Amino acid sequence: MKAILAGAALLLPAALAAQVALDGNRLVLPGKVYFPAGKAVPNPSADASIEAVAKYMGDKKYITTLRIEGHVAMGAQPQQLSQDRALAVAKALVAKGVDCKRLVVVGFGNSKPVTTPSSSPENTRIEFVNAALRGKPIGGLPIDGGGWSAGDPCKL
Repeated sequence: MKAILAGAALLLPAALAAQVALDGNRLVLPGKVYFPAGKAVPNPSADASIEAVAKYMGDKKYITTLRIEGHVAMGAQPQQLSQDRALAVAKALVAKGVDCKRLVVVGFGNSKPVTTPSSSPENTRIEFVNAALRGKPIGGLPIDGGGWSAGDPCKL
C-alpha cells in the first residue's frame, strides 16, 4: 500500500511544479506565467511556474545570470507592459529567495513573435533564459539578449 501512495505522491501538482526542462538555454516550465489583460501582476496560477524557476535557481548555483524576458503581442504600449511584467516576475522570484543579483530583467514588447499572426496570444509570454554560466555569458551573447532593461531587480 505504501508503494501505491508513494507513486501517487509523484503526481501531485507541487511535484510537477519542480520540473524544469531546457530547450537550448530557455527554461521549459510546467505551465505559463499568465497576467490579466493589460496588467503587470501575475495570475495566481503562475505561482507554480515561478516556484519551479526559484527551485531551479536554487539547485543550479552555477547559473550565475538568468534573463527574464517579457513579450507582449498587442496593446497600447506593448514595450512598457512587457518590461513591467518581466519586473513583476523578478519581484516574485526575489520574494521566493532568488538572489536579485542573478537576474537580468528585459522587455521586448512585440518585437520577437514566435508565431503568426503577430497578434496571436502565444506571442504574449514570459521567457526565462540562462544568460551566464559561472560568471561568463553563454555563447558570447549579451546578457540582456538585446532587450530593453526593465529595471534593477535589487531595487524592488
